[in-house]
Amino acid sequence: MSVKIRLSRGGSKKRPFYSIVAANSRDPRDGRFLEKIGTYNPMLPKEHAERLVVKQERAKYWLSVGAQPTDRVARMFGDLGLVEKPAVPNNPHKAAPGKKAQDRLEARQKKAAEAAEAAAAPAPQPEPVAEVVETPAEAEAAPEAAAE
Repeated sequence: MSVKIRLSRGGSKKRPFYSIVAANSRDPRDGRFLEKIGTYNPMLPKEHAERLVVKQERAKYWLSVGAQPTDRVARMFGDLGLVEKPAVPNNPHKAAPGKKAQDRLEARQKKAAEAAEAAAAPAPQPEPVAEVVETPAEAEAAPEAAAE
């Protein structure tokens, strides 16, 4: 017989309350169990003492005889130090943005880099223009020279 340490749901609709039980793995979730070893009330704040109550001696016993905790119970037991805390699986490839979003991000970064370069470069100074003072005789000759 394969024994699991798992959560058995109780409580009313939208007000969950769980019992932590050692049960045959083939029995239904809320069905028959071998022993109740604790409770979990997710409605209470995380720092509340009665949110998670476990009979640690009985939990250690069931673990020693080969009972396997479910993922959620293993995380709870890991916080209590009864078992090694399991690693939370992470898939960074699924969290990455799509191809179009990556292209837009690269274009935005390139544009920002060019703007930063332009701001960092010194502004070109206008060349001093020598003032040419024309005498009235030269001013009259200029239109005639342009007409020729």
